[in-house]
Amino acid sequence: MRFDFDTYKEITNTLTRNKSRSFLTGFGVFWGIFMLIFLIGGGKGLKEMLQKNFEGFAQNSSMIWMQSTTKPYKGMKKGRYCSMTLKDAEHLRQQVPQLDQIAPVVYAGYKNASVGEKNLYASTSGVTANYQNIEAPKLKYGRYISERDILETRKVCILGKRVYKTLFPEGGNPCGQFVRIDSAYYRIIGVDIKEAGGINLNGNAEDCITMPHTTLRTIYNRGNTVDMLAVTGKKDVMMNKLAEKMRAIIAREHTIDPKDEMAIMVLNTEAIFTMQENLFKSVNFMIWLVGLGTLLAGAIGVSNIMMVTVRERTTEIGIRRAIGARPSVILSQIIMESVLLTAVAGIGGIMFGIALLQLFEMGSMEDGIVTTHYQVDFWIAILATVILCILGGLTGLAPAWRAMKIKPVDAMRDE
Repeated sequence: MRFDFDTYKEITNTLTRNKSRSFLTGFGVFWGIFMLIFLIGGGKGLKEMLQKNFEGFAQNSSMIWMQSTTKPYKGMKKGRYCSMTLKDAEHLRQQVPQLDQIAPVVYAGYKNASVGEKNLYASTSGVTANYQNIEAPKLKYGRYISERDILETRKVCILGKRVYKTLFPEGGNPCGQFVRIDSAYYRIIGVDIKEAGGINLNGNAEDCITMPHTTLRTIYNRGNTVDMLAVTGKKDVMMNKLAEKMRAIIAREHTIDPKDEMAIMVLNTEAIFTMQENLFKSVNFMIWLVGLGTLLAGAIGVSNIMMVTVRERTTEIGIRRAIGARPSVILSQIIMESVLLTAVAGIGGIMFGIALLQLFEMGSMEDGIVTTHYQVDFWIAILATVILCILGGLTGLAPAWRAMKIKPVDAMRDE
């Protein structure tokens, strides 16, 4: 068959002969591919938003802190409260060789911070230099706490995103300037623009001011107490397998029942990341199942309508057969009509889905920067197009085969 202009004109005239029917038939395919593209892009955006809740946290990390005991132990009543110390960090370092990073963290609560006439209440925390290997900062200006800051007990600090915007509404690099926290002055060495996530320790990360833990201990007389121990495992180490061992080491030091999980809390971010990954595997499966199911329903509709079209054109096809048209010509034309209708409707659905996702993406912009990406991958769009072409050909097979089997005598009888 020759694929010339006349052939395409004939196919177009056939499809536009009944515009309402062709439109409604194509709409099923349009809606199916739109749903597939929109669900994939929306699922990608949702995954990105949830991943931001744990952005920066090492996937093989654990957070350890203490609460009141819930079980009596060795003659001591329940309800006791103990505080961890730097010795606990040292014991973990010596007795759990599978650990890679151990970072004690100290909190001082919410304090009044001010620069000139601008002030706000911000949470304060003291960390070690290696804490950035556990919860990575997102520095816009400056640097992180260094080992020298720790050793020399320097009065330096890093501002959280909201603290920076409140104290420096005009913007700019504040490093080198001073912020007053209560009655002490601290030199600003960095600005962390990391957003608040699903793991907020000692308040919102955007409202936090971070300083060397030695400085915080000295200013607020915290001694050797530790509010939290952040640890990471070495490569290929499963942190959930170390939880009981770490709890037992700390419990022995403070005379606490090693099985008292509420007294010594161990939060494994590894389990959270695994749960999140499994969740999105299920979500992606459901997206493809619903999207392809809807698309298949639309394709079946195309096949049914093409069957009706062939039935209506029985006389025309019979006459064409009578004047010498080969069966392959009839077969290819019906398939091309099906492919064209499916492709046009499907590409329209892809374009509409991408346009709508672009609007969602523009709505997520903050300070001129897109914070959440909803667009589908290029190869996903290519795959969707290939699926459309295949479905178009398959849905046209049955009506094309029926058209090919029409005999001139049957067409005359139908007339």
